[in-house]
Amino acid sequence: MPHAAQHADTAPTELDAALRGGPFHVALRAAIAARGLPLQRVQHHLSRRGVKVGVTSLSYWQQGARRPQRPESLRAVRALEEILQLPEESLIRLLVEPEESPSGAHHTTRSYRALVAASGVLERLLAELGHTPSDSGLHTLGHHERVRVGADRALAGRESQHIVRAHRDGVDRFLAVHHGDPGCVPARMTVRALENCRTGRVRTHHDTGVLVAELLFDTRLRAGDTHLFRYAVEDGTAGVSREYVRGFGGAGGQYALQVRFDPAALPARCHRFTQYSAAAPRGGLRELELSGPHHSVHLVESRVRSGVLGIGWDWE
Repeated sequence: MPHAAQHADTAPTELDAALRGGPFHVALRAAIAARGLPLQRVQHHLSRRGVKVGVTSLSYWQQGARRPQRPESLRAVRALEEILQLPEESLIRLLVEPEESPSGAHHTTRSYRALVAASGVLERLLAELGHTPSDSGLHTLGHHERVRVGADRALAGRESQHIVRAHRDGVDRFLAVHHGDPGCVPARMTVRALENCRTGRVRTHHDTGVLVAELLFDTRLRAGDTHLFRYAVEDGTAGVSREYVRGFGGAGGQYALQVRFDPAALPARCHRFTQYSAAAPRGGLRELELSGPHHSVHLVESRVRSGVLGIGWDWE
């Protein structure tokens, strides 16, 4: 039938365009239509993967009435990419940009790094290096980060200093995670061990910009031992940077973040923010004033809690 043939010829083009430009609900609707699956079957495939999402929620997602926000919903989006035979991260990345709801209100924009964590990529890379998320054997007493933004407004790199205490015998390494900005090339990044550690295995994931590096200590810590080490990640592989985010899985010690800007590219405004989780709206907004000769802003938390901390900035 001519009409059916026309639909078959145009559907892939429509789907490709939707995946490239979004918005999310249009891409999801096009992908489900291209596969010819009723929502009940989609829900069945999700449940077989251990992800529980109702048919009503799926319907709202593809209509644009609601967006996936909770961690379980974001896991469902990652599973939908497999079920609908889509490129990895093709749907997840469309949740980065804000969409307008039918009422005219805008949803909160979440960082790409936060969505990457929800997609399962990070967990897979950590597992390749033998990491057990529930017990690294280390408790963080202090973590100080210094982030550099270059004259091209890109994230040039960062330096981290950790003070940790072992809570079991035999710990001899730490796994450092770096999330590049959208468009970055992890294979071109460099990890440098600066003090009391050396670089071991490094794993990267190109599509999501994640790099995981193994930092080896020169000693095996005993329970109660402390260790101080520093390392750096040279980036500079992405486009314009607008924020730096750090997530925490549980309570810890002091955290300090400093962002320093090149004198040739100073932001118009800077602010700090917090989130209870990657899917939660941002709160704790407070403007930060750029310091004089060093062109930097910073935040300090005396004792971090589970959630997300970050500094964002606007260019004009």
